[in-house]
Amino acid sequence: MTKESNIDDVQEPINSATPAVQQIIQRVWQLEKSRIDKKINSHINEDILAIVKEAVR
Repeated sequence: MTKESNIDDVQEPINSATPAVQQIIQRVWQLEKSRIDKKINSHINEDILAIVKEAVR
């Protein structure tokens, strides 16, 4: 198994997800990235819950 095929295997569920799910994944990824960049170690659950609730509306 090559590294490229391994990446494709990991990304396949994201790529095949509905646009709404892809949007949730993108927003959570951006949230996590910004928290890592700022070295924030607090809980993220409430922020993720807010993203999902907003997408469901």
